[in-house]
Amino acid sequence: MEKKMIVVNDAGRQIGYLDYSIEMDMDLGDTNDFAFEMKLASWDKEKMNYGFIIALPDTEYGGIIGDIQSSTGSAKVTLTGDTWRGMLAKKIIEPPSDQDYKKVSGELNSILRSLLDGQFGDLFLVPQKDTGVSVQNYQFKRYCTLIEGIEDMLSSMKYRLDIQYKQGGAGVPGWVEVQAVPTEDFSEQKEYNQDNRINFIARDYRRGINHLICAGTGEGTDRTVLHLYVQKDGTIGGNKFYKGLDERVALYSYTSQSDIEQLRKDGTKRLQELMNYKEFGMKVSDVDLSIGDIVSGRDFVTGILVQKPVVQKILKIQKGKINVEYILKGDDGIWKS
Repeated sequence: MEKKMIVVNDAGRQIGYLDYSIEMDMDLGDTNDFAFEMKLASWDKEKMNYGFIIALPDTEYGGIIGDIQSSTGSAKVTLTGDTWRGMLAKKIIEPPSDQDYKKVSGELNSILRSLLDGQFGDLFLVPQKDTGVSVQNYQFKRYCTLIEGIEDMLSSMKYRLDIQYKQGGAGVPGWVEVQAVPTEDFSEQKEYNQDNRINFIARDYRRGINHLICAGTGEGTDRTVLHLYVQKDGTIGGNKFYKGLDERVALYSYTSQSDIEQLRKDGTKRLQELMNYKEFGMKVSDVDLSIGDIVSGRDFVTGILVQKPVVQKILKIQKGKINVEYILKGDDGIWKS
């Protein structure tokens, strides 16, 4: 990354660049926030304060400072804020007052535009681009976050959310451009492993839940109950495969859900989050992947092969340099080594 992160004041005017002598962690896809420290003596509230934007133009890396903590003991000040995804995670998709669920139909970007309308003023904008892809009566989970709802909807159409901070022209404030774009599958084109001379961490997690009891509305014996089981090949079904020592059970309580098929859908998603997985984290500097893009990661030592979407990106500034860590998360599928 050759560009430097810019600093924009609360009036929308770019006032400088971020000093890379600081150390920063910016997380996209998990905590969706950022934090960095600077010397208390060098902190100038006119140049770095609440409501100021930190952003790397034409990328998703950026957010707004919302927390400042000073320490006279360490003589440092810590500045923390939400990334753009973090801001989307603090909005809720509410169903209409006379309906159980929020449902939408139409072209993907037009739906994004309607969901973002009135949420962030003029900061978040959806370009006037037609993806040519539409959904019909897509149903959001009740009271899900805006980021969760958008990602689930786009994923169902093999699309992902693209977020970029755009610089305005002279006298024009910048904005956050949000749009739906097709998911890219690089898994057959590029595999990251020891031969690439990159640093990575491979994990094969086998302590996950494989039997989920989904409990919906009702009391006592009248309560809606559904059992979901992980199968040998990693799929989820209604027949128990793991038993005895190998069975691990959890309860998913969804007391507002009376629709058995919706309970099955939501329970399946929850079990996918709790079940065994393979995880591959890597640190690279010569590639820019987006959350949702599919790539391959292989560890020759453990035999782990993950061909899954990028679920998390962590930008780190250390000793004047920027590095990005990517996290791929797999499921309990067929062993492919």
